[in-house]
Amino acid sequence: MPEATDPTRTQRLHAWAAERHGLAPEAIELRLAAGDASFRRYFRLQLPDGTTRMLMDAPPDREDSHPFVAIAEQWRSAGLPVPTLHGVDLAAGFLELDDLGDTPLQDCFRGEDDPTTLAWHDRAIALIHALQNRAPVEGLPAYDADLLGRELDLFPDWCLGEWLGMSPPPGWAALREALIAEALAQPVVAVHRDFDAMNLMVKDDALHLIDFQDAVAGPVSYDLISLLCGRYCRFTPARFAAWTEAFRVRAIADGRLSAKVDAATFLAQVQAMAAQRAFKVLGIFCRLTLRDTRRGYLERLPHFLGHLEDSLAGLPGHEDVRAWLADTFRPALMARLEKHA
Repeated sequence: MPEATDPTRTQRLHAWAAERHGLAPEAIELRLAAGDASFRRYFRLQLPDGTTRMLMDAPPDREDSHPFVAIAEQWRSAGLPVPTLHGVDLAAGFLELDDLGDTPLQDCFRGEDDPTTLAWHDRAIALIHALQNRAPVEGLPAYDADLLGRELDLFPDWCLGEWLGMSPPPGWAALREALIAEALAQPVVAVHRDFDAMNLMVKDDALHLIDFQDAVAGPVSYDLISLLCGRYCRFTPARFAAWTEAFRVRAIADGRLSAKVDAATFLAQVQAMAAQRAFKVLGIFCRLTLRDTRRGYLERLPHFLGHLEDSLAGLPGHEDVRAWLADTFRPALMARLEKHA
């Protein structure tokens, strides 16, 4: 649920929207539509003629909206389905965008094995191909070793240290370095970085990208595993491998991936990328809870632990970490969640 907003900023946003459209404030309607894990909030603006737009409130002392604006303009010019920017005030932190409705992709899912769910995932993967083929990497921050490492460190810092009071497992340092190396071995493309179903809006039976402000130039497999190892589904290893192989074949055909990368090598790279993201998410969700006092994240930890276990099971080596996850971490996590509840 959206959290309470600063009434002063809401009033300023209302006045800004009214002035933009040459209307008195009482002539327009503004309703809180959504919030996210950052400090951004979204409001639906309704104009007297029935037109609706989405207003983003991103306090400039908390959120830098320059990347969002630059990427939106660049990706739209590339023919990608992102919202049009109708009004931008970066000093105030206010943006007016297309209203893409209220249907995120997960609302279209009907169970992990349902043909409708699988078909929507196929369409989302097709959008990843379009993104990687069309979006330039120039100007995007590099998803380099330092960033990959900082993300991995969220797990021992926040999930283990702050949430569970535990130390990293034996073999953590070796696994950390191996996951970074596997990510850096992949071709570099434009990466949305949170290509989860919640950031894909369905309007007029088409998918649209939102929340792309954290895009980077990074590994070719990252958005794929964001989708397949997201919040809402956990697919069988066979289905995951089939999607991964189809992605490899298409990426080779498009020239994004070398034909020398065989199926086993690419699957291992994808599994390593999935493990990196699962560790990151476990840490981020604990940080959102403990530091930012956000609700609704802790109950998702077992789901992402399942993704982590699946991904590590597909990687050679690292038996010490896998055993620690099963024998030490999972029991400690479940006990802590039960106590918290």
